[in-house]
Amino acid sequence: MTPAAIGPGRYASWRTTRLGCITERLEYDLLFGMLGPLTGRRVLDIGCGDGVLTTRLAAGGAIVTGIDSDPEMVAAAAATVSSATIMVAEAERLPFADGSFDMVVANTVLCLVDDRRAALAEAVRVLRPDGSMVLGELGRWSLWAAKRRIKGMLGSRLWHHSHFSDARSLTAELAEAGLTIGVVRGAVFYPPVKWVARLMAPIDSGLGRYTTIGAAYLAAAATKPEGHQ
Repeated sequence: MTPAAIGPGRYASWRTTRLGCITERLEYDLLFGMLGPLTGRRVLDIGCGDGVLTTRLAAGGAIVTGIDSDPEMVAAAAATVSSATIMVAEAERLPFADGSFDMVVANTVLCLVDDRRAALAEAVRVLRPDGSMVLGELGRWSLWAAKRRIKGMLGSRLWHHSHFSDARSLTAELAEAGLTIGVVRGAVFYPPVKWVARLMAPIDSGLGRYTTIGAAYLAAAATKPEGHQ
């Protein structure tokens, strides 16, 4: 699924830092604000990683299936959440029938897959008509993106092939995939510096209601229209 394996240890290490803790909280606040009611809904978590998001979806009452291409990640997720189905699968080739899910969630995953268009098409295919899709993506116009691009140029396999979005390009992609766009909002407007994150975190969500420029994280909500095959 990704150009380079990340591994559960990297996620766990990130969350132990103050910067990681603040950043993940703001990202999840934005993402979950777009999900709506979860109780009883069949939700596919694409790129479930170590299962933290999957756990929160299941805790909200969703019937969750989590997939990841990395067996190590799947093992970590299965150990984390017992109330979900977790399996190894590729985002570009989902092993599910058409219209299997009421909601598809993909958090900072499509930005890392080898074939982004194929992964998005698959996500739309397994979503039922009138179902909802919520994506978390890496923002293009941020200091985080600049730092990651530099790492890619210096040889990082993870960031060399990564995709960065802005609100316009993300909206266009979702529309091209046949979805009806709801909203695109941003979060994480500070640079990757711990003390700046602490200062700006209280106003971050307010900024996200007015602009996506400068956001390191974008979240988009869309719906699959009735009659879409």
